[in-house]
Amino acid sequence: MAPPLIYEPWFELPEYEARLARVQAELKTRGLDGLLAFQPETVTWLTGFFTRGYGSFQLAIIPVEGQPTLVCRDVEEYYLDATSVFPGRAMWTDSDTPAVVAAKAIQASLGATAKVGVETAAWPLSVARYQQLNDCLPGYRFTDESGLVGKMRLKKSAAEIALQRRAGKAAEAGMQAAIDSAGIGVSEREIAAEVCAAMIRAGSDLPGPGVMSSGERAFHLHGGYSDRVLQRGDIVQIETTPNVRHYHARFMRPLRVAEASDRDHKTIESLIAIQDAALDEVRPGVPAAVPDAIYRDGVLSQGLRETYTNKTFYSVGLLLQPSGGEVLEAAPGCDWHFETGMTFHTYVLARGFGMSETIAVTDSGYDRLTRFGRQLFTV
Repeated sequence: MAPPLIYEPWFELPEYEARLARVQAELKTRGLDGLLAFQPETVTWLTGFFTRGYGSFQLAIIPVEGQPTLVCRDVEEYYLDATSVFPGRAMWTDSDTPAVVAAKAIQASLGATAKVGVETAAWPLSVARYQQLNDCLPGYRFTDESGLVGKMRLKKSAAEIALQRRAGKAAEAGMQAAIDSAGIGVSEREIAAEVCAAMIRAGSDLPGPGVMSSGERAFHLHGGYSDRVLQRGDIVQIETTPNVRHYHARFMRPLRVAEASDRDHKTIESLIAIQDAALDEVRPGVPAAVPDAIYRDGVLSQGLRETYTNKTFYSVGLLLQPSGGEVLEAAPGCDWHFETGMTFHTYVLARGFGMSETIAVTDSGYDRLTRFGRQLFTV
């Protein structure tokens, strides 16, 4: 069954109603009259409203009782009608002061005075806009509730994981395109074009391709494609990062151009064994520090790296650029546990080679949402 179109609600109404009920119950517990949700993921997750223009001034007003009100630019009305499951709205035009329009809508929803949570850490909420709201709402007392909804989003529904599984298939198509197109004399840009086209055709809403770099840059994370032409012996670091309805899945695989040494193959075998040992510990109730330590100890004890400072797991799901991950990360000192329904990108890096997967935590362990062959590919 195909996923819903991007310009219609991505989930059934009862799922949105259940999300709203969870948030409102927490607001009541915290003694709040409402929440001003500025983080684009929060707005979409709670109301369904999605537009590519989410970077403009918009928010969802969530009362402790009753339905949300959306505040957005008037040119987004078509997408508001098409995607939001709740009818309330207040729209500003380019000749308005958006914060003034928002303040009137907030008072209409929450009253003249209120104690209200605000997602102050949301990137679209600038200091100036926050100050404008304070000036317009002198009877309001604001508290920072940036993490309230983000924590609820960590455990995905079956419908959410189904979208991530589709994204995993698009990631696999992109990786196959990278392998098929790479070779001596081929530029990173040409490979990236093939990867992007393959992922879009396979259902991705964004092209990616994610991490792509070769030569010396392959030893440094987060390289992007360039005009560099591949040469014999190059390592090519590839991570495909598509999404379906902006639910993400991603993975890395290592490539060598034209030739690979026995040392290369042994390194990859070691990385796969370390990753398997770490993932064998993933199940509900297990501290994230357990597999994290297996990753680090395995890499360092085998001399594959001198230090290992990067995270080994981070939560992924509904992500709207510039967001690259959710709030949960596994690194030394982390104190959280795995729970059923959580989804993660988990990776290991050494000697320029990366091996990673996107996984979903199940009742008894985990399920891979990316299922591409695990090996060193020679192109």
